[in-house]
Amino acid sequence: MSAHATTPETVLRRNKKKIVVIMGPTGCGKTKLSIDLASRFFPSSEIINSDKIQVYRGLDITTNKLPLPERKNVRHHLLGEFDSSDSHPEFTPSDFRSSASKLISRITSRRRLPFVVGGSNSFIYALLAKKFDPKFDVFNDSNSDSKSVFCKELRYDCCFIWVDVSFPVLNQYLARRVDDMLDSGMFEELAEYFENPGSGSVTKCGLKKAIGVPEFERYFKRGAPYEEAVRAVKDNTWQLAKRQVGKIVRLREGAGWDLKKVDTTAAITAAMEGCGRRVVADIWEKQVVEPSVKIVKQFLME
Repeated sequence: MSAHATTPETVLRRNKKKIVVIMGPTGCGKTKLSIDLASRFFPSSEIINSDKIQVYRGLDITTNKLPLPERKNVRHHLLGEFDSSDSHPEFTPSDFRSSASKLISRITSRRRLPFVVGGSNSFIYALLAKKFDPKFDVFNDSNSDSKSVFCKELRYDCCFIWVDVSFPVLNQYLARRVDDMLDSGMFEELAEYFENPGSGSVTKCGLKKAIGVPEFERYFKRGAPYEEAVRAVKDNTWQLAKRQVGKIVRLREGAGWDLKKVDTTAAITAAMEGCGRRVVADIWEKQVVEPSVKIVKQFLME
């Protein structure tokens, strides 16, 4: 059979909308990669945020939202757009499935390419699985060993990029990133969050789960030591990263997703060691951006 022969599988794929999904643990470089790809190589693209905390409006530093100037005119969706209310306190995986599906239809109707980017794998699975049961958590530990819990059929023709980084390097980087966020105003942002009586408990319902909020609540409201709060933020960020990688592995092995891996270890290590912007940029370009561009171009040509 020739490489261009038509099979039922290829016909099915042609009838599905093409999307690019960038996955990986917090701090691995997903956001930077998505901006590089969308702004430099695939300008007819738009980014749909799939981070379940970044969908909420507010606490931009604490939730590590990409500042507007750094988005390089790439259109973003579901980034800081949702406000909790009495009738709708949380943005759920079902909400993401519905909202992101509509966005994908609109983006593709404009002949543009959707990039789904974020670390919330429960959101990504909810969007992509053809059969999705919101009452059943496929990532629950009691279900994790059974491949049958995952729906293997996808609603879209997907190109998966898994941005990976070695655990020791990521652990060190995440600790340093927390310090940088605190230096950039995270502490002051959280102080205002807890002191502002107009915010109310309902509007904080989604954001209260953001790493940094419960840890510093003990500092602001119970007088716990500042160093203890910072240490808890670092520990919980690291635990989140490990859970995220665990879920990605389950999606690869249980759902059978074809994940193309790119590794940011060398680039992050060089940045932490102070190797200079040009050296870091060169490593990032050769080891992360160039392989990713090839992956997406091959996907679009299929």
